[in-house]
Amino acid sequence: MVATGGKQTRSDDVGARLRADILSGRLLPGYRLKFPVLSANYDASVSVLREALVRLTEQGLVRSEPHQGFVVTPLSREKLWELTEARVELETLVLRRSVVEGDLSWESHLVAAHHTLERTPYTAEGDDQRVDDGWAAAHAAFHEALLSGCGNQRLLRIALGLRDEAELYRRWSQPLGDEPGRDLAGEHRALLEAALARDPEAAAAALCAHVRHTTELLLAAADRLDHDHSEAQE
Repeated sequence: MVATGGKQTRSDDVGARLRADILSGRLLPGYRLKFPVLSANYDASVSVLREALVRLTEQGLVRSEPHQGFVVTPLSREKLWELTEARVELETLVLRRSVVEGDLSWESHLVAAHHTLERTPYTAEGDDQRVDDGWAAAHAAFHEALLSGCGNQRLLRIALGLRDEAELYRRWSQPLGDEPGRDLAGEHRALLEAALARDPEAAAAALCAHVRHTTELLLAAADRLDHDHSEAQE
């Protein structure tokens, strides 16, 4: 029993390191995860690595391909555009309703969520290529607070589900699509101010621009990755 527990702990540790390397862009989208290379890099056995990769597959970070093994989930332009369009259509609808229907408690919750987001470091300590887990949680909480004033719980659940689905792409926006001049904090303040001003159209426009901006950065990154891959093949 002790050995099993130790193995599970080792698998958790390796999985956490692999997850961090994927989210930071050190393991790029589409990268083939070969056991001999992983064993050397992470000092882990094949069985430990397999357990870790299966869990990462469940989280959507890794894909298992028949007869090919595991790869880092590719950055799909088609899926990203579809997801972006779905989010823009539905999230702006829910946000408009939230701004109109939200009560004083909603306002207070929103202000508190923004305060936490604004005070949380964006990148991980010692690794400016990885979004800090605390910031990611605060970011999710702020956007959930924005939408939470909507009285239609079914619409709200669907909108939040789409946001969860986009998490991997958002994490990749730092190492792959980083734009040094982007005022991300300003975008969030604009969302907060429009919501508190009870201006549903301004809030929806700010959210649309916010979501599309990240998508455009990632699509540009995908083009660079393809170009680098083509040059490597020559």
